[in-house]
Amino acid sequence: MASQQPTPQVMAWLISNGWAPGRDLGDRAAELVEIRVRDAERQGVALSPSPAATRVVHTYGLLRLPHPKAAETWLMKPTIGYEGDAALIQELAAGIGVGLFPVGFEESEFGLLLVDETGRWFHLHHTGGYFLGADEYDAFSRFLSGVDAPDVEDCSV
Repeated sequence: MASQQPTPQVMAWLISNGWAPGRDLGDRAAELVEIRVRDAERQGVALSPSPAATRVVHTYGLLRLPHPKAAETWLMKPTIGYEGDAALIQELAAGIGVGLFPVGFEESEFGLLLVDETGRWFHLHHTGGYFLGADEYDAFSRFLSGVDAPDVEDCSV
């Protein structure tokens, strides 16, 4: 369920990791998005950043968000990926019927964090695609609570 405000737990976690209300990377966010677009083009795939994904990069870009109790960290940097990832993003997007754009990655298993055109969050892992949340606050809350992300195929997205 999409939420308009973070829970107190999510808010405290974000602030402890360098975020602040009103945070905006400005031109640096636009540069990060453009680097990712060009890299996808180099791979022969067109990835289009949606306003929702671009907003996430502006708001959370370059933050390192470690889980407080597990060896898992989200690095909010859209430029990190791997050769061939753009085609895999495009394939997952086709499967769910909506465009996706990378906003970060998960450090322990090198999965990509993706945001769709409506603001929903997904994880592209080597084992498949997973639904992380209806928006960033939902995704962050699920991450902190340790809720297993359902397979994209197993949920109505």
